[in-house]
Amino acid sequence: MPTLPSEEPRPPTGEPHEHRQVAESFGSDAERYDRARPRYPQALVERIVSGSPGPDVLDLGCGTGIASRQFQAAGCTVLGVDPDARMARTARRLGTEVEVATAEAWDPAGRVFDTVVAAQSWHWVDPVAGAAAVRRVLRPGGRFAAFWNTFQLPAEVARATAAACRRTMPGSPFDFEAMTRPTADPYRPMLDKAADGFREVGGFAAPAEWGFDWKWSCTRDTWLDVMPTQGILTRLPADALASVLDEVGAAVDALGGRFTMPCATVAVTALRTVPA
Repeated sequence: MPTLPSEEPRPPTGEPHEHRQVAESFGSDAERYDRARPRYPQALVERIVSGSPGPDVLDLGCGTGIASRQFQAAGCTVLGVDPDARMARTARRLGTEVEVATAEAWDPAGRVFDTVVAAQSWHWVDPVAGAAAVRRVLRPGGRFAAFWNTFQLPAEVARATAAACRRTMPGSPFDFEAMTRPTADPYRPMLDKAADGFREVGGFAAPAEWGFDWKWSCTRDTWLDVMPTQGILTRLPADALASVLDEVGAAVDALGGRFTMPCATVAVTALRTVPA
């Protein structure tokens, strides 16, 4: 089945974390982001919490606090960090304490945490500098976990999306055709880079990977609400965005106005080792 491209654009050169203008574009419609984005499997949250040495969680790249609130509901005390003040304002309004900074530059001021998570955000972080930042704030025995939701669109919707994006963004470096090609693990590069960063920094047990499969049923309105929150579209002018949504909406209408797609939440995780 086809899959949407990952959250970040694929520029000809450079890594995602080097493209801050895209990384910090999601706050252009923070309320929509919080409303439309899917949540994370409860089994993932429970697995992280059950193995934590305590309740204190740091959520790096917390956005509007979607994952933060899930950990709060599981009994944790959560501090969020996000580089976008607009996203932070929404997160605070919804009940999460947030400090505005990038993960690499944030000053913990001596604070330490039992768990550090990064939900749908670690690809925007330098993998080595980010791992070093986590090592400074994670208690021995504590867990780091970065995780992403990935999904595979119906072929008809993927083809319509690729065609609309290709037409409205002819000079874009995105690989629109990737939406229409089968792929077993679209987030493999992110998982590998994250794991390599922790191996390079040291002070962690060997990184492990987790996966949680689930299904997502979307109506036409649900999916068109999600699309403007994707990194590929957050900076598109309003008229061009409307054109893309119209074309994709017609494809969903042809399927009866709704579809169900297979999804997975993939995670890379590492335990902070106890000094000898």
